[in-house]
Amino acid sequence: MTHPDTTPKPDDAPSPSDPQRPDATRGVNLFLGFAPWIIFAVVASPSSWGFAALAALITAIGASIPDIRRRSLKILDIAGLLFFAVICVLSLVLDRHDLIWLETYAQTLSGAVLAAVAFTSLAFMPFTEQYARESVPRAYWGSPLFRHVNRVLTAVWGAVFLLTALLGVLALHVTSGVDWLNWIIPIALFVGAVRFTRWYPDQARARARRTAAT
Repeated sequence: MTHPDTTPKPDDAPSPSDPQRPDATRGVNLFLGFAPWIIFAVVASPSSWGFAALAALITAIGASIPDIRRRSLKILDIAGLLFFAVICVLSLVLDRHDLIWLETYAQTLSGAVLAAVAFTSLAFMPFTEQYARESVPRAYWGSPLFRHVNRVLTAVWGAVFLLTALLGVLALHVTSGVDWLNWIIPIALFVGAVRFTRWYPDQARARARRTAAT
């Protein structure tokens, strides 16, 4: 994905009359961060969740290498490495009978973990902000607008992850509409969150400019 030009320009400098740029994660590729979780969600099933966890772990390691080299691991990277490593270890040390619960709730558990990561990061640094900083000049990182945008985006993603986990639980207790609960609605939610992530920063910036102009 092509990243926008983020070279600071004179007219980009923060000033009372021109609110700081809240570009947040627009144009930033979050796919690598989500890739291990997407692979796990697509591949995992009662008969393949162990292989899915291994594939997700390998993907998480590969996606984390650039950040490891820069000594700037993101919270999503850390969560993926830990979660899929634990799942792989459990698949090796536990008996088949002891793994029934994990086979049943593996995908739901991954959604719940992502939701926990997103909401927990709000108390420290919203996880989307770590990606946003890669395409937004350092001068804007302390901007209240930049922080607000990323808190909103992180909360939206957290809600999507939580809803996906809840839909997965519901799918285990119904006899019809399982594909809707496991796939169609979650995919729609994910696509909606991606579009919101691209749309909201511009809207927040425009609103801040109108407020500053009054």
